[in-house]
Amino acid sequence: MNAIRSLLINMGRVLAGAGEVVRYALVFLWAIFCPKAILAARLLAAESQLVTCKHEIASKKRLRPRFTPGFRLLWVVLSKCPDRWEDLAHLMQPATVKKWHTMAFRHFWRWKSGRKGGRPPISKQMQSLIYQLSKENPLWSPERIHDTLVLLQYDPPCADTIRKYMYRPRKPRKTSTTWLPFLRNHVDVSRAIDFFTFTTLHLATLYVFLVFDHGRRQVIHFAVTRRPYMDWVIQQLRESMPIGLEPKYLFRDNDGLYGSGVRAFLDRCGIEEVRTAYRSPWQDPFVERLIGTLRRELLDHVIVLSQSHLERLLRQYIEEYYHLARPHQGLESDTPIPHAKSPEISGPSQLISIPVLGGLHHRYVRVAA
Repeated sequence: MNAIRSLLINMGRVLAGAGEVVRYALVFLWAIFCPKAILAARLLAAESQLVTCKHEIASKKRLRPRFTPGFRLLWVVLSKCPDRWEDLAHLMQPATVKKWHTMAFRHFWRWKSGRKGGRPPISKQMQSLIYQLSKENPLWSPERIHDTLVLLQYDPPCADTIRKYMYRPRKPRKTSTTWLPFLRNHVDVSRAIDFFTFTTLHLATLYVFLVFDHGRRQVIHFAVTRRPYMDWVIQQLRESMPIGLEPKYLFRDNDGLYGSGVRAFLDRCGIEEVRTAYRSPWQDPFVERLIGTLRRELLDHVIVLSQSHLERLLRQYIEEYYHLARPHQGLESDTPIPHAKSPEISGPSQLISIPVLGGLHHRYVRVAA
């Protein structure tokens, strides 16, 4: 059989230039003498490629054939059966079939291993604990979280696994881990200053200067001007901070209106200046929230005629409503200026409404009926 096979192959090489008829005749003779298993493999290879071509012609979507996973797996098997299987591949290169074999080998051993690659997963409870500890303590490292879980008598994973499940903020900030705790720890001995602008009916721009106390959310001082400058700001600070009542820290932004004289004045008074980062209003949240409250609850609903008109509106809103009647969640639903609690009324009672700013807001007092 091997001798006949070699004879036919040599004859084919000699008569290769005789034409396609001789070539097909030699292929036919080889198919007669070859084993049935090899013949079936050759027919299967040809049929699979023919079906792929027919499918692509029917779809008319792409010029190059698209090989399905089943087609690739079939050719991985066929590459192990015939001796010269490379001659049977007409739609792809033999190197492509070898690459498919490598991919099949990788998927087979991944399936046989019984799980995905990497570290073994941990329980949902442990994931929640790691997430909670890392979110509440942004300065803690994975090793610190691991040691804390050990002290709490848990069986924690290694530090590398803990790092995978730690809390990661969407927009990390360089100072976000220390700025807010610093502000909370010094809220009773710190104040903030800031400017905001407002346009009158006659298109004149007015500048409003605020001095805000962090401890009681109270507006210590405010002033309105058309042309602010450094000496004017220093004078407003003198009026808002009498001798003996100076705060320890003063928060401010990088507005050029303050100049170098404000820093020198604060140094003489023994006040430490805390400047926020550029374009970071969130670092001075309380006074920024106050400005937003003034706009939403007052300035967006009135038409300011002049500077004196704006001063009168702000004074009435701050002194009659913001300090006395507007509760704050940061003060446990109390007002900036605490007032004595009303005695409990056991019998029937009624609510007296006191309008503020012409009825824009109201104060309420509960009295016995």
